[in-house]
Amino acid sequence: MNDYDTGRLDLPFVGIPTFGKSPLVLDWNAIDADVAILGAPLDMGTQWRAGARFGPRGIREASTLFSFGHAGAYDFEDDVTYLEGVRMVDIGDADIVHTDQARSLSGIEAGVRAILAAGALPVVLGGDHSVNIPCIDAFSDQPPVHLVQIDAHLDFVDERHGVRTGHGNPMRRAAEKPWVTGLTQVGIRNVSSTGRDGYVAAREMGSDILSVRQARALGVEGVLARIPAGARYYLTIDIDGFDPSIAPGTGTPSHGGFLYYEGLELIAGLAQRGTIVGLDLVEVAPDHDPAGTTQILAAQLLLNTIGRIIAARG
Repeated sequence: MNDYDTGRLDLPFVGIPTFGKSPLVLDWNAIDADVAILGAPLDMGTQWRAGARFGPRGIREASTLFSFGHAGAYDFEDDVTYLEGVRMVDIGDADIVHTDQARSLSGIEAGVRAILAAGALPVVLGGDHSVNIPCIDAFSDQPPVHLVQIDAHLDFVDERHGVRTGHGNPMRRAAEKPWVTGLTQVGIRNVSSTGRDGYVAAREMGSDILSVRQARALGVEGVLARIPAGARYYLTIDIDGFDPSIAPGTGTPSHGGFLYYEGLELIAGLAQRGTIVGLDLVEVAPDHDPAGTTQILAAQLLLNTIGRIIAARG
């Protein structure tokens, strides 16, 4: 008897690299899952180094590292098997029309709305941080959400050079939405293109801003205590919230960022404090990291985040 008599092996490095080797569902009217992955390969909103349009492809490829066919993902520290029985599908990429930012953002919104209509958790792979704008727009007919951002940058620019939907604008656009009850922005640090007036405006519009050093001084429980308990959370993760020593593949790296477990423990605590109802991970630019470390970090963080979200729901 050879291996083919017992079924296909489907090893991580063969086949089509959907996220976590999950089933591919291209008919958005036929999504039947607990979690649906949507790619948003858009980087027209980038101001510095481009390349985040290749983020979804890079993250998907890296995610196959964690797809050896085990029944779930056992974490011996927590003594929990995460992702066991979770129905996760990859619905491909949103329609992106290069040089047409408005139409591309509309395509992303359509994808998120399709996932929400199916009752699944939307997980969006960016792309630059402008992709968060249509993600938040897609929640317009949903109950209110509190937005939690892990990022090196405030992303609260109202308008610059006539641009209102670039990667420096998403948190300002979110704060304007009546269904966004407030923002918690964690990891903000160092010199940036946002002046003092931007921070004043953010706080006036309901934002709580914490740097990496402030978050470390508070500890995970202290940070969580500042986030409304029992709320519905939308989580947006900019990979540059992590230190460039572990996430060099991004357009605007900023030294002094979080390490892996700092981010994961905060996310795990957030999943326990309320309900995470949607998330995106953005700004992975694989061409700036030939070793693939950044993509692996993104994939590992997302799989662990999804596992903890579902586990927290019981």
